[in-house]
Amino acid sequence: MRLLIVEDEKRLALSLARGLTAEGYAVDVVHDGREGLHRATEGAYDLLILDIMLPGMNGYRVCATLRAAGHDVPILMLTAKDGEYDEAEGLDTGADDYLTKPFSYVVLVARVKALLRRRSRPGASPVHTVGDLRVDTATRRVHFRDTEVPLTAKEFAVLEHLARRPGEVVSKAEILDHVWDFAYDGDPNIVEVYVSSLRRKLDPALIGTVRGAGYRLEASR
Repeated sequence: MRLLIVEDEKRLALSLARGLTAEGYAVDVVHDGREGLHRATEGAYDLLILDIMLPGMNGYRVCATLRAAGHDVPILMLTAKDGEYDEAEGLDTGADDYLTKPFSYVVLVARVKALLRRRSRPGASPVHTVGDLRVDTATRRVHFRDTEVPLTAKEFAVLEHLARRPGEVVSKAEILDHVWDFAYDGDPNIVEVYVSSLRRKLDPALIGTVRGAGYRLEASR
């Protein structure tokens, strides 16, 4: 899952980004409303955490502009305001949820997870099963042949992305885009490192390499 934080309080934004990254999300951060709108319009995000009081363009306008353009990405608004009219205005512009500063980080993570679950297709199961592999995106637990396999946050994120598209070829660039943030400028072969680690922990035959195209998650034979 890829998240965008639009927050001009840099210390808060970076603190949230570190925490959510540790939860296994890919997180991008911008500090300006116009830049946030541009990123949200151009990027494939699963959720937007949007402050209201922003330079360039306030959060209300960012939210309203996205909704007017047909973008249905879940939006969690953050604000130092605490009046019921402020909350109503945020929700009226198309926000899905509202959190008043100061807030508990635990509560924010719970709200994020709830919005992401709500975004899933109606009736869709949070558990992805591919042969002997079970990936539970709600509890973030993985079982292979009835044995739980502990994974790091990044390992889980790579596996989850593949498990959502079993049998399909997923490119290295797409995995990078969804699991690492846009500021990542390291070696793109980092994806191979995590795929190799998953093969060791699960089954070498579970994740196939399609030369020149990417990786494919298949039921073990």
